[in-house]
Amino acid sequence: MNAPTRSRHELDGLVVNIELTLSSIIQGVALYFLTDNARVVLAARQFTAWPYVFCGLLVILLFWARSIIHTLTVIRWPLEFGHNFFYIACVLVEALAFTRLTSPGDWFALLAVFAGLVWGLFLYDLRMIRNRSEDHAETASRDLYAMVTGDQRLNLWPIIPIILVYNLGCAWAIHVRPDLFIARHGHLALIACEMLGLIVYLGYVIHSFRRLTPLVARTREEWLPHPSSES
Repeated sequence: MNAPTRSRHELDGLVVNIELTLSSIIQGVALYFLTDNARVVLAARQFTAWPYVFCGLLVILLFWARSIIHTLTVIRWPLEFGHNFFYIACVLVEALAFTRLTSPGDWFALLAVFAGLVWGLFLYDLRMIRNRSEDHAETASRDLYAMVTGDQRLNLWPIIPIILVYNLGCAWAIHVRPDLFIARHGHLALIACEMLGLIVYLGYVIHSFRRLTPLVARTREEWLPHPSSES
């Protein structure tokens, strides 16, 4: 492995700052759409839409938390445009879903599309993780990337596919039986299950980050430029 240079270290910091800024901005955009539409349903006292508002908030928290973890563990120079393009595509669908808080069928259909994009993002990022693990053979880096790879594979199968299939199934059920899921408000049971699943998933993400934290600090120390490589 080549020793990191000061210029490479500076470029790494620049890319991390870009990634953190992008993640915060795009989720800020998503939060704006959620807040704007939540204001309408809350003012109209559309109680059946309130669970969708809470689920939307969970989606934002999950996406932001995962993007921060990814930035701290994987992101380095060079900048990956494909990765960032996936982020932007995800937030587009995410924001569209937040405009459909009072339309359960559309909500679940758009969340299925969102889950599909997130699955593609995880698949794309797996290649990035492999490249990073090949660049660094130190103990902390090796252990960190082993844990990150395991988490990535767990999301590729079965976590994200389960979310995708569940939302597709809900959208299909509402389309086939609107009398049950719309007229009789059966969709509330569907969104309640989704809410519970997202809460569990958020707990898993937070727990995973706590396990990664010591390795992240040690790995960042290994990435510091060596005195002998500075010129």
